[in-house]
Order: sequence, then structure tokens, then C-alpha cells
Amino acid sequence: MKKNKILPPTYFLICLVMTFILNFLLPGLKIIPVPYNFFGIPLIFLGITIAIWADHLFKRKKTTVKPFEKSSVLVTEGPFRFSRHPMYLGFVLILLGLALGLGNVIVFLSPIAIFIVFELLFIPYEEESLEKTFGKDYLEYKKRVRRWL
Repeated sequence: MKKNKILPPTYFLICLVMTFILNFLLPGLKIIPVPYNFFGIPLIFLGITIAIWADHLFKRKKTTVKPFEKSSVLVTEGPFRFSRHPMYLGFVLILLGLALGLGNVIVFLSPIAIFIVFELLFIPYEEESLEKTFGKDYLEYKKRVRRWL
């Protein structure tokens, strides 16, 4: 698989900016009224918490957070107990919470887009690499923990 030089946080930032641009350009597509749009706030905070927690664990274990570098440790604690890709999950939750908060149907394209990018460009390569690096341990982990939730 060809390595992607653009890292996941860059895709996240692009989607974040596009969310605000789309919301500004097409304000008449609001479908979620107040106070229901406030349900987006907890999703944003949950996403931020999960992403930072996962990143902190990688740093604490002194393994790479970059998708195309070889991991030195298989991290299975913290948010990795319920998601094999909690940083990606965090990014999707942030964008989903923002879309819900803005209430504009068009901005729901951002969390969908980032999900597809992660599924196509990063996750297959990462899982193949982890399987080669950690073998049986990763396969057992993969059986216990779902990809997203």
C-alpha cells in the first residue's frame, strides 16, 4: 500500500475548516433546532477526551503515533479497550458533535468524509502493520476489541 504523506490530524483540520465554510455558505439547511443541537456539546468533549487520552498513552509507552511508522508497543489499555482506533474515533466524534451543534444538514458531510478517509487511507495499512509486528497478540486483541466501538 502506498504511504500517505498527509497525517490524520491534517485531514481532521481540513474537515473542521470545511464544516465552518459549508455552514457559512449554506446557512438555510438547518434541520436541528435549539435545544436539540446542544447534544453536540458532549460529543465534542467526549471526542477531545478520547483522542487526547489515546495520544497520551502512546507517548507514555514511547511508541509512535504516526500511522506509517513501526509501533514498538501494542497499546491495549485505556480507550484501546473499547476501540482499536480511539484517536480516529475521537476525531469523528468531534466533527459529529460540531455538525449536531450547528444543526446544518450539509455539515454532516464532514464526519462522514473523515470516517471514509480513515477507513480507506489509514486503518487497513495500520492493521496490516500491527499484525505483522505483533502477530498473535494483535490477532487476539482484534478479536476482543471492535474497530470503532
